[in-house]
Amino acid sequence: MEVTLEIVVRSTEIDVNGHVNNAKYLEYLEWGREEWFERHDLHYDRLLAMGVQTVTVNININYRKECRQGDVLQIKTRPQKLGRTSFVFQQEICKQNGDLAADAAVTIVTIDTESRKSRPVPEEIARLFHD
Repeated sequence: MEVTLEIVVRSTEIDVNGHVNNAKYLEYLEWGREEWFERHDLHYDRLLAMGVQTVTVNININYRKECRQGDVLQIKTRPQKLGRTSFVFQQEICKQNGDLAADAAVTIVTIDTESRKSRPVPEEIARLFHD
């Protein structure tokens, strides 16, 4: 299921070129992923109770259009691919007029909280990739 988070670009996110700094896009994507977990009742404490943590291991991002201060953006996050110990989110940052500002594939690995080694994706997360 896709989750959408709406944000407004703030002045502190603008670089010397007058648009959103490239590193901020990664932060926006992180906010979108956190929103996805929250909406699915997969809060940090719940993940810890399952004995897992999630670690972002790869982000492939395409910057498509610049964003400026005051722009209203939608960060869309949806499950794309499920592996044994990892999963991939497809994410998009869209401007208010519908233009695609950036898109990314983000790979996350589930690790055991004790051993700090990868472990199978818990069923509570895996089932969300089948809906």
